[in-house]
Amino acid sequence: MTAGFPGPDDEDGRDRDEGDGRDEGEDRGPGGQPPGNEPLTARSALGLRAVLSGVALVAAVAAAIVFAIVANRNGGGAAWGAAVVCAVVAAIAAADLAVIARRARGR
Repeated sequence: MTAGFPGPDDEDGRDRDEGDGRDEGEDRGPGGQPPGNEPLTARSALGLRAVLSGVALVAAVAAAIVFAIVANRNGGGAAWGAAVVCAVVAAIAAADLAVIARRARGR
């Protein structure tokens, strides 16, 4: 044990690998499920996620179109790069909307 750094024993003399003194599985209910009703009532905010993905999809498509028009007029390579990035963001948002729709049907 060096100054300022605890050794293998904590202040109470227990080895760090001992855990908190409970047996494994002791905090589980019948069938090995956690106690309480958390797994039964847990819900994700699919509606909010769908709204955010929809806004991102519309904004990214619009931005990609604007950047593509600007790049076409000015011949700028940076504008083409921005158009590609926006198109990728739009594709990710569309995929997320598909996942959200699939999960919503499963409810």
